Amino acid sequence: MPKKKSATSLVQQSVGIRLSSHEKLCAERMKNLLSSIERLEKKVESLSESVNRGKGAVAVLVFIGSAIAAVIGFFTYK
Repeated sequence: MPKKKSATSLVQQSVGIRLSSHEKLCAERMKNLLSSIERLEKKVESLSESVNRGKGAVAVLVFIGSAIAAVIGFFTYK
């Protein structure tokens, strides 16, 4: 006579199925998070490059403005 399946083995099977589907869902979420983080890192890198270029441009403009002001001041007060 074959053994009956106990209720606990059915519960263990359903828990195992739920855990494996949960793990699949979590793996997909982690994959999406990693791709989002990589995109954000690229954007931050490009923004920092833009800011550095802007700082350089401002420094050049300040230098040119200072030189022009010095020349104008030299000829005005002479």
